[in-house]
Amino acid sequence: MDAAPVDEIVVVATRLPEALSEQAYSSADLDAAAIEQALRVDDALRTVPGVSTFRRNSSSAANPTIQGLSVRASGPSGAGRTLVTLDGAPLNDPFGGWVIWGALPPDTIAHARILRGAGAGPYGAGALLGAVQLEERATPGAALTLEGGERGWARASGVAEARGGGVSMMLAAYVDQSDGWVAVHEGRGAADVPLQSESAAAVARLQWRGDGRVLSVRLSGYDEARSAGLVGADSTDSGASLSLILAQPDGPFGWRAQLWGMQSDLTNSSVATALDRSSTIPANDQIATPAVGWGGNGALRWSSDAGGVELGVDARFADGETRELFRFQGGSFTRTRIAGGQTLVAGAYIEAWREAGPWLLTGGARFDQWRAFDGARTERDAATGALTLLVDAPDHERNAPTARLGVRRDLGGAVSLRAAAYAGFRPPTLNELHRPFRVGNDVTEANAALDPERILGGDIALGGENAGIAWSFGAFATRLDDAIVNVTLGAGPGTFPPGVFVPAGGAYRQRLNAGAIEAVGIEAQAGGALGAGFEWRAALNYTDAEIGGLRPAQAPQWSASGGIDWRVGNGAAIVADVVYESGRFEDDVNSRRLAPATILDLRLEQELTAALSVYAAVENALDADIETAESGDGVESFGAPPIARLGLRLRLP
Repeated sequence: MDAAPVDEIVVVATRLPEALSEQAYSSADLDAAAIEQALRVDDALRTVPGVSTFRRNSSSAANPTIQGLSVRASGPSGAGRTLVTLDGAPLNDPFGGWVIWGALPPDTIAHARILRGAGAGPYGAGALLGAVQLEERATPGAALTLEGGERGWARASGVAEARGGGVSMMLAAYVDQSDGWVAVHEGRGAADVPLQSESAAAVARLQWRGDGRVLSVRLSGYDEARSAGLVGADSTDSGASLSLILAQPDGPFGWRAQLWGMQSDLTNSSVATALDRSSTIPANDQIATPAVGWGGNGALRWSSDAGGVELGVDARFADGETRELFRFQGGSFTRTRIAGGQTLVAGAYIEAWREAGPWLLTGGARFDQWRAFDGARTERDAATGALTLLVDAPDHERNAPTARLGVRRDLGGAVSLRAAAYAGFRPPTLNELHRPFRVGNDVTEANAALDPERILGGDIALGGENAGIAWSFGAFATRLDDAIVNVTLGAGPGTFPPGVFVPAGGAYRQRLNAGAIEAVGIEAQAGGALGAGFEWRAALNYTDAEIGGLRPAQAPQWSASGGIDWRVGNGAAIVADVVYESGRFEDDVNSRRLAPATILDLRLEQELTAALSVYAAVENALDADIETAESGDGVESFGAPPIARLGLRLRLP
């Protein structure tokens, strides 16, 4: 009997194919295996040198407000200076600009592309130092991962997609928890507790495909809770997002339209610590941070074998506020605060490219308008409701023309030379404009008069593929003007505008457009295979950045990574990744230096059947002291010690 015919599976992506123009710009890629083997998506991204969140902790331990991503280590910030998208929809929080990495089940991410350099052209506002494009999986089948490990670590994640008759449905869910570790080693007191965390996320996506078009509807949600490592200092974050895409990506005329919306909320309590770390006193209770963001984007592309043109528009709106209790006296909070506003950024762009013999020429231009409006900060006496502070923030409006140009020359022998120049901008977030915050005894004031950050830069690189080795080596230079920086203006004890008390051992800072961050650097990467079962990779980033003669806070000068993936036979594999970072400064005045760190992660995996495998992994196998913070009184905090875990993975076609 003949086998029943199998319907051909035609995959129609929700995105336009990568434009030929992207070959003129600097980028790095991570595949699905590299992402799903990491604890979280941000852990995988940090294996690319120069890519980091504001501090060295994984998002499983870091406060949500410092999970913004930066590229090239020229100016990390809590909000992040990098635009992160998932199939075109921005993931940056509408209130703070950071990314909640726990909202992304790693098993659902098929590919990540890290674009280095400002995002004029199709990326736009927020892509100041670059952009990270995440692509969600779109393949039938199912996968289930269960794992447990030291320090109470446990994770379960699953994803399944079924397809038939041009319709597909994907469901995914993810939960993890950790008992954590005590971050303070020396001088630890009763105030110090483990960095515990719990996270959950879920995704549902429905797609219809037919006649070369695709319609996709995606709904997701997340919920997290964690300790900040001090008694009484905790945070929670939750949110949901909805995305609708209609596209016809293939053919000489391709187009794409997307609408998206997101909602988020954050609670965050901070404390003041006794000098001997024996106790804490409540300092601030951020009881809610309701925020909504919505927007859309669209693109129309004409392309041929020799070139193409793309026209596009996009818009993003954000509305949010923080609701807080502060000024703890006599056993209770004596003040309340509500601060927030709205922002809107909208733009249009044109991008064109042309291939002529060995040359690829490309260029794009954008025009954006940013507005901040309806901003206000109200503080009242908690007992009487009497008004103690009222700030009506003035409305802001800025126009932002930007552009990028690129060229690539095929030199023969699979070697090419490319160069690019670009301009970009990042508007301040609602958090930066309106919300003061406190970490330990350090207080940072908001600034409703902040202007957008702007950048000019360029890079050049030589690369190719020879003898099975893909490689590139390049250099870059950037100037980031009107950098939004937490500037130290005084030290406690004392009272500072607008009536902020800073205790002993603390620093008083304010967000300011504090001049320019100038950076020059080099970046290199290489990888290849030795035989059929051994792959290797290595990469390096060096960034010499300064602002006012000092190095930006949390910006390492050197970072490097390397790894191997060795399929030893009989279904066994050994995976090793090492990441090195030189020292970085905790603060803007370069008075607190965080030590260098080398982190080695190991993984041994064994296939039991074609569908089932088991693995053992250990993070920070060298037991490195990963210094993540240093307080004003010299107390150091550290990242995760070695954590071993065992896991089981089931894959079904």
